[in-house]
Amino acid sequence: MVEKKTTTKDIAATPKATKKRTAKPSTKTQTTKITMPAEAVNAENVGFKAGDVYQTLATATAPMSIEEVSKVAGISLEETLLGTGWLFKEGKVKGEKGKLSLA
Repeated sequence: MVEKKTTTKDIAATPKATKKRTAKPSTKTQTTKITMPAEAVNAENVGFKAGDVYQTLATATAPMSIEEVSKVAGISLEETLLGTGWLFKEGKVKGEKGKLSLA
């Protein structure tokens, strides 16, 4: 039977290239998971939410953020996004610098 020879190496005695470790800035972005019940996503419901968003923007004196529209209209953020998408497609709203206004 052949015996395996093992050698031990003194790790402290071997020169090691040292690197300075610097903290890297975090590149992770925070995302919000949006979930809607399947029965709530239909053309009729989205159309009504688009009407809510449109009426809110029509009465506003200045451009509003999505969160502000949601709060004033009294609808959820998800419903606001669906209604806003509908209005964008129709060319009824425009967005500048994170704010919505009527086109």
